[in-house]
Amino acid sequence: MAVLKLNREKNKISRAPILFLVGLVGTGKTSFGPALAEAMGRAYARIPFGGMGSALDLRGQSRLHPDNEPGRVIKALREAKSKNPVILLDEIDRVSEEARNDIMGVLVELLDPGQNQRFIDHYLDYPFDLSDVLFIATANNTRHVATAVLDRMEVIDMPSYTDDEKTIIGKNYILPRLIEEAGLLPEQVVIAETLWPKIVRPLGYDSGIRTLERTIRRIVQRIARLVVAGKGETFKLDETNIQGFLPDY
Repeated sequence: MAVLKLNREKNKISRAPILFLVGLVGTGKTSFGPALAEAMGRAYARIPFGGMGSALDLRGQSRLHPDNEPGRVIKALREAKSKNPVILLDEIDRVSEEARNDIMGVLVELLDPGQNQRFIDHYLDYPFDLSDVLFIATANNTRHVATAVLDRMEVIDMPSYTDDEKTIIGKNYILPRLIEEAGLLPEQVVIAETLWPKIVRPLGYDSGIRTLERTIRRIVQRIARLVVAGKGETFKLDETNIQGFLPDY
């Protein structure tokens, strides 16, 4: 981003590197895309690769066929309503085994700055310039990603969250959001500081924050039910009553 900014100030053309975020489930790979788009002031679109069974899903179907339609790349541009959006290629390691080689071949063309200036979509049947698009790819690991595709991206390992980081995220972001979604007021849910280590690690180590979010959601939903049942307005959770809200304890 710094290089792009400096070159833009000098009116020089610079191609953004394709970032490849690799990490375990729940470590923030997918949510990085819209955050980056917001920071750069660009539109955002996502292309899910999980279970993709044909390269035609990316390249489109010719108008000669009755089921013709543009590929997901052109659809993403149409969805973003922009020629230079941030496009997230999500879970590129999870395409079907039968179509992996063909899809990886399209990805090579898609991610190569020397080739994506003339990307061919079968529906358009005309070269389309994708050089202004900022691509980001994600995967759980690189085992099923072709070497030629890896060679065109900057691999960034997404580390697992520490317990301290999860505590901060849970207290400052997840809990307030879930309280609002449940229709409660912030003062109706009070969690003791000493309780957070148990909430963060209820059943052992977890690399991401999805388990943490599910745990907090269970607490908030249980409190919402008690409020609706008229059994209280404010609930303070500590080690003495946590079993009433998280039976696992």
